[in-house]
Amino acid sequence: MSTPDDKPRGSLFDALRDRRRIVSSEVAKTIPAGLHVAAAYSWRFLVIAAAAGVAIWLVIQLKLLVIPMLIAILITALVWPAFSAMVRLRFPKWLAIVVTVVGTLAIVTGLLWLAIWQITLQWTSVRDSTIEAIEQFRNYLIDGPLHLSAQQIDDMLAASWTFLQQQAELLWSGALAIGTTVGHVATGALLTLFILLTLLADGAGIWRWTTRLFPKAARPAADGAGRAGWVTVANYARTQLLVATIDAVGIALGAFLLGVPLAIPIGVLVFLGSFIPIVGAVLTGALAVFLALVYNGPWIALWMLVVVLGVQQIEGHILQPLLMGSAVKVHPLAVVLVVAGGALIAGIPGALFAVPLAAFVNVVAVYLGNRSWETGAAPPTPDLIWSTVPRTRRIGR
Repeated sequence: MSTPDDKPRGSLFDALRDRRRIVSSEVAKTIPAGLHVAAAYSWRFLVIAAAAGVAIWLVIQLKLLVIPMLIAILITALVWPAFSAMVRLRFPKWLAIVVTVVGTLAIVTGLLWLAIWQITLQWTSVRDSTIEAIEQFRNYLIDGPLHLSAQQIDDMLAASWTFLQQQAELLWSGALAIGTTVGHVATGALLTLFILLTLLADGAGIWRWTTRLFPKAARPAADGAGRAGWVTVANYARTQLLVATIDAVGIALGAFLLGVPLAIPIGVLVFLGSFIPIVGAVLTGALAVFLALVYNGPWIALWMLVVVLGVQQIEGHILQPLLMGSAVKVHPLAVVLVVAGGALIAGIPGALFAVPLAAFVNVVAVYLGNRSWETGAAPPTPDLIWSTVPRTRRIGR
């Protein structure tokens, strides 16, 4: 039942509210339009930055879980063609999983054993040649046109060594994301293996459970965006494997023909380093040129540099555009920035996963921004997680 005071109080409140609106409107008119736009962008940017900061903090706190999971996902994308081929040939699923995992471990172990074996065979001669080349270069600096003193050379070497130590500590600090002890490394390896087996055995069930975490109305968008993103990551991983193989064979063959020592270990390092775009190729190529310089002299080193640059040019201008395709294409400037940022945040693991994560986020953002799930066109269907899930169950209905 209303009271006599209801109407005046309501009228007073309405008057105050109208007065506040008028004052706000008058104040808004005095603020430049550009400042309005800048403020709108600023608070949204702060919210996004805060959310990204929280996400990065959580990843760092859960690094012993996140890094093995990301490694397992990349390995799954790499081995899936062989696994799916065996399944199509009606191999029992458990046998296909065993052959895939054991074969992958055998290939990696064989490459590492081959590299270590070659290093042990040629290490003594390479070490002696390196010491001799450094001594010759030191004498040239003293007796040559520069006429440096021994103390100046020692000071420059000390400063260079200090700089390299600082950079190595900064880069290798990210390796702590995998583990600081043998126990952590072993735990990460076992967890990676377990996640890999789980993805191969029941990827469809995992994805079905994941989509159910979203509200029912958002599941079609999440399903389509995830499928599009996974296609990109899978294409990136497989293409990077092929490109890494071509790089390794090309540079190792060039080193062998030029008589550069440790050609096979160089090829293995190039293969592994190629999974870190740009940075890995530069570092491993520089190592090949350095070995040629100290062991074979400047002319062979020059030809080794030509080989390395030639292989990298073929990769950058032919292999990457031809094999990656528009779905995975990331601008070289973006690649450099995300790799550098990933290395600063998480060291080697950050540099390794920076590009696939950037490609995944880019494709998901474009898919959601275009509202592609509303157009009626079927989202891309990768042959991995969703291949065995009926469409009505893929979005958690």
